Amino acid sequence: MENSFQHNYLTANGIRFHYVAAGRGDLVLLLHGFPEFWYSWRFQIPELAKYFRVVAPDLRGYNETEKRGPYNMATLTTDIRDIVRALGYERAHIVGHDWGGAIAFATSALYPDLVNKLVVLNAPHAPALVREFRRNWRQRFKSWYIAAFQIPFLPELILGSFNAWGIRAMLRAGARDAQTFSDADLRAYADAILKPGALRATIGYYRALRTRQAMQSGRAFRNIAAPTLILWGEKDIALEVGLTRDLEQWIPNLRVKYFPNAGHWSQQEEPDAVNAQIVEFLRG
Repeated sequence: MENSFQHNYLTANGIRFHYVAAGRGDLVLLLHGFPEFWYSWRFQIPELAKYFRVVAPDLRGYNETEKRGPYNMATLTTDIRDIVRALGYERAHIVGHDWGGAIAFATSALYPDLVNKLVVLNAPHAPALVREFRRNWRQRFKSWYIAAFQIPFLPELILGSFNAWGIRAMLRAGARDAQTFSDADLRAYADAILKPGALRATIGYYRALRTRQAMQSGRAFRNIAAPTLILWGEKDIALEVGLTRDLEQWIPNLRVKYFPNAGHWSQQEEPDAVNAQIVEFLRG
């Protein structure tokens, strides 16, 4: 399956991005999360490529993409805008999971003319996350790792030790079925995160959250005009399902589909069901 994917590079926002592509037609951009890379979309790329030009980049700092900050949301959204332009398109459908979903939300808010339709999988919209932090102790408890990632050097040491044992454990723990990830899958993720500078870069996304600039710019990420589909694995160990409730004040054109038996890695846990939802929404 992966042998049919095209691997290439482009320059956007001043750095070199690696990406995988397939298909022809309107652009669909697939944005992965932490601690992943383009490979997290391996089940979606072939199906979406039947109808679209599909591009799955390694985000800034990940895998084969250049590892140079900053990693604040203003930079990350500019990355996406410039990737679309570098690919020769004016607009795109954007699909994002985890950090990729957060970036997709923010890109749609900041660059509404760039986004045709938006699909987000198990990722919080910024104002909803602030709301849940304030009112839901379970979400505060589940987000303990954000504070832990602020400690210098230690997270990189722990997660990178023993051939990235911590990363491999994180992936299996976040899935409803631990067999979602084969040994080969876990080796691929470990190899990507152990590339020089990758752990420091990817944890840098979380460290950028503590800055005053991040708090101030977050106010600009609230309102989403694009038609939006949220796909949500209800067994997510990091994100409460309450993050999907009462979002219409910020996202008026919204649909939400729940997967009761999926965890955080929904597109890898239930790929056929996720693919069907994405294709129906984007082609509708």
